[in-house]
Amino acid sequence: MSDTAAPTAARTAVVAAALDLFAAQGFEATSVEQIAQAAGVSRSTFFRQFGGKDDVVFADHELLLERLREFLAREHADPWQAVCDASILAYRHFSADPDLARRRYAVVREVPALRDREIVTVFRYERLFDDYLRGALPDLDPIDAVGFAALATAVHNHVLRQLLRGTKRVPVTVLRAALDDVRERFGVAESSPPADDDVVVAVFPKRMPAAEMARRVHAAIDR
Repeated sequence: MSDTAAPTAARTAVVAAALDLFAAQGFEATSVEQIAQAAGVSRSTFFRQFGGKDDVVFADHELLLERLREFLAREHADPWQAVCDASILAYRHFSADPDLARRRYAVVREVPALRDREIVTVFRYERLFDDYLRGALPDLDPIDAVGFAALATAVHNHVLRQLLRGTKRVPVTVLRAALDDVRERFGVAESSPPADDDVVVAVFPKRMPAAEMARRVHAAIDR
């Protein structure tokens, strides 16, 4: 096991132990001391890793949001596709261990305070995508940025809920197809590349944001 995999595995073990206790005796009735004892870690180690028992439920999100920020900070030829790829990265993370994801989902559904925090957490993904698009396409209308970010996030959550509420795996291809449809509906799906020539003829859907039209024209001219 690599040096980076070991801490991740240790955190996952604590999360799993906490979810077992939450399911057996309830979220409110479970103490940090009980979680630490069940996971085989000290109380101080628990607080150093998580901060509180509600943080255990959302630990994956904090790590994942940071991972997605790093991904989006890289160079991407197509900002719209980059958002979709980030969404797929997030889905792959949760679908890799559907049992753990479903147990976490069951706990969140039972605790109003956790449901409220989940709403805030979902918005953080949407805001991350929104901020990225505005930075990658400076001339983009803010309404187009927030609209695409919100739609991509909503589609991701819909597919993820199919996984969490069911008993079977939902392959990533389901989400990929749905996000392809989002790009098509928003007018930013990639068309077939034009043939090399001295003349560039650009045809765009009326619904495509002007900033995306400009990006594609510049890309075609620079080839």
